[in-house]
Amino acid sequence: MTAAGGTRSGRPRGEAEDGAAARARAAGPPPRREKVLVDLALQGGGAHGAFTWGVLDRLLEEPWMEIEGISGTSAGAMNAAVMASGFAKGGAPGARKALDAFWERVSIAATFSPFQRGIVDRMLGNWTLDNSPAFLMADFLARLISPYDVPSFGGNPLERVLRESVDFQALAEGPIKVFVTATNVRTGRGRIFRTADVTPEALLASACLPQLFQAIEIDGQPYWDGGFAGNPTLVPLVNELVSDDTILVPINPVERPGTPRSARDILDRVNEISFNAVALKELKMLALMRRVADAGGGESAMWARMRMHIVPNNVMVGLGYSSKLNAEWAFLTMLRDEGRKAAQTFLDQSGADIGKRSSLDLDRLLDGG
Repeated sequence: MTAAGGTRSGRPRGEAEDGAAARARAAGPPPRREKVLVDLALQGGGAHGAFTWGVLDRLLEEPWMEIEGISGTSAGAMNAAVMASGFAKGGAPGARKALDAFWERVSIAATFSPFQRGIVDRMLGNWTLDNSPAFLMADFLARLISPYDVPSFGGNPLERVLRESVDFQALAEGPIKVFVTATNVRTGRGRIFRTADVTPEALLASACLPQLFQAIEIDGQPYWDGGFAGNPTLVPLVNELVSDDTILVPINPVERPGTPRSARDILDRVNEISFNAVALKELKMLALMRRVADAGGGESAMWARMRMHIVPNNVMVGLGYSSKLNAEWAFLTMLRDEGRKAAQTFLDQSGADIGKRSSLDLDRLLDGG
């Protein structure tokens, strides 16, 4: 196994970093900034979660940013658990190292996956699996055959990856609180697994797409992907943490240009809208509370105090659903690098707002569609 972020990507890790870091070193040390308590909200999205890896990698370089808690769903939940576990054992450097190792293991586990790009897409530099025979067959069969109709051999390879990547005891005892959302199949409601209750099963439940996997049973209850109930859930960040600043790392585009016309594009857009719906409702509630809540106590005032920030993510508009199943190392490291660039842009444009004011215009959410 090669060093994470090293030779498998074809270049040393340092060369994957954005030029802003080099410019900052040349300009000398920045003025010391007082620590600011923040929390993170991480969306899910399969292999696209490698973008979040890059964002976290860059944010962890900021000594003034103290992360109190993370709410995550699906790949966002896995990033959260890996990072919090690594941080508990080795601080920010340990968290970055843990994230590197996790995503490398994901890539290695998918080496013999049938979901691979076709020759033409490789030649053209496309990351899509839309022309992969295995993906097309699986996509077609998913509409006709239940996961319960197909025997499961060897379990989910991600379970082994998670057990190798997360020290769950360190996570439970560490300083960063983690909130993982999964959807109860029977009730349709989201369940939040808090730090001490986060297990490999909880993480797999949070990422369980019902078209591909059988429901994950925990305490006698079946669970599907947390994105149906919250992607991610903001409530515990508001009610259970001291921090008043939330940094949202989006994966699913809220807006896309044009109208989808093919069956595949229509279904992809429906999934994006569905998986964004709950988070948008919570953001709208936050915006409304900021308008109507008084300065007194109570939960409404807690929502009103929240300052929201969002890391820009323009790369996902150019990627379709099928690439969420593409775990090639070159693709994952490309997304990591894009995540680092996006985090740097966020820090340049909105870093000074953290701890003072929202950099996300929440009032836009109340202006209608």
